[in-house]
Amino acid sequence: MGDVNSHSPMAAGEPLTVVGDSLIDLAARYGLPWASSAPAGGLVLQCGENGLEIGGDVRLYGHPIRADFVTGAAAHRRRYGGGRGQLVARACGFAKGVVPQIVDATAGLGRDAFVLASLGAEVLMVERVAAVHALLQAALRQASSDDEVAQIVERLSLRHADSATALAQAVGDWPHQPQVVHLDPMFPHREKSAMVKKEMRLFRELAGDDIDAPSLLSAALDVATHRVVVKRPRKAPPIEGPAPKHVLEGKTSRYDLYVHRSLKT
Repeated sequence: MGDVNSHSPMAAGEPLTVVGDSLIDLAARYGLPWASSAPAGGLVLQCGENGLEIGGDVRLYGHPIRADFVTGAAAHRRRYGGGRGQLVARACGFAKGVVPQIVDATAGLGRDAFVLASLGAEVLMVERVAAVHALLQAALRQASSDDEVAQIVERLSLRHADSATALAQAVGDWPHQPQVVHLDPMFPHREKSAMVKKEMRLFRELAGDDIDAPSLLSAALDVATHRVVVKRPRKAPPIEGPAPKHVLEGKTSRYDLYVHRSLKT
């Protein structure tokens, strides 16, 4: 996964505690456990120096993660990422005269969604992990007051839902057509694989593996009017189900394309 995307509902079962007096209401809204100070172990959702973040033992998880549409990787990719030549843009069908309307059904930290919105697309982000949804909401609030990216994030919408079971409901009140559904499910962990990157380890703690990826693909195929695009590690098998009609390969990842009809008509 190039973008760290999770796909999971719900507060229940997440090994995470919301920490700090200022976040009592947020914890209640999502039904997450709250504490006034950080517990000895596990993950925490807290206000850090740069805003809302999820963190834990640095030795296990590295630095805390946050969603950020203004600085860092988002700013670099917006300025120097390659525009419509990027693999994700090509997979989603950007072409001369074509700016698709896109549902990112496994939004994660919103990195791909922001790239697509920066290219002019209306994008609906659907995220099922409560704490990650909270990070996205915080990032949207921050970005809406930044002169450089405010217009871009106006094209981003956000829903808290499980795309494998409630994608149709999530897009139901979005005022755009779900022409393209973008999926980047968590790739199942293999015992013999190299040590999972610390950020990925944190996401696995929150979301687990997407063992329901076939259900996710099926839901996406039902909702998308034109195509579904699925990001996979380059050598991984396709998701169980119908075979993709096209494949776009990059250096480390690829996109499997399931096409209903052309975006150019």
